[in-house]
Amino acid sequence: MLFGRFKNRVPSPDEALKGRPEPEYTVPERHTVLGTALQGPYPEGLEIADFGMGCFWGAERVFWTTDGVWTTLVGYQGGSTPNPTYEEVCSGLTGHTEVVRVVFDPSKISYEALLKRFWEAHDPTQGFRQGNDTGTQYRSAVYTHSHAQAATAEASRTAYQQVLTSSGLGEITTEILPATDRPFYPAEGYHQQYLDKNPGGYCGIGGTGVKLSDPGGGSCPTGITPAGS
Repeated sequence: MLFGRFKNRVPSPDEALKGRPEPEYTVPERHTVLGTALQGPYPEGLEIADFGMGCFWGAERVFWTTDGVWTTLVGYQGGSTPNPTYEEVCSGLTGHTEVVRVVFDPSKISYEALLKRFWEAHDPTQGFRQGNDTGTQYRSAVYTHSHAQAATAEASRTAYQQVLTSSGLGEITTEILPATDRPFYPAEGYHQQYLDKNPGGYCGIGGTGVKLSDPGGGSCPTGITPAGS
């Protein structure tokens, strides 16, 4: 069975589904909670952050409730198949992981602070799973949009690993890679703001319980410090 082959490894481009030149579906124009444009145009000065942290339904809610975030949308990223469908991503044959795209105002919230939310809201040590959700599409990932984002993400991973290790937890498996050549493909409309449309819906993400203090204090990389230090 092909799916079984790729439950625990990402397929190579040659092994992945070929996809299609255009998406098979349309995406709503507006965010159901924030009222903002999902795919733009975005106001000048805003920045984009992409995070994979398990099932994207709960991941998106983490960020649309965060002050300074202008809009959020969910999609697929990090794989080889252009314009995949949800069913294809779940097969493991695209190489994509489920991602939330966060469009934020850096004058109101820093990329560091978004990373704090990212690390604390899921367990980044689980490899190709998140909780009871298993498969490569649930892997932890950060896809960066600048050299500054990449440096900040790498430093924050180092800082959080120190806290996890001191708490007796394992190694972070999060992949940190440039978004260049890793296009973001918006997911189907019913996935967008799913937990707003379905308040009692499934949310499979959960953190380790290990916290980081707010950016800006202490001497750890990028100003992110272990809680209580």
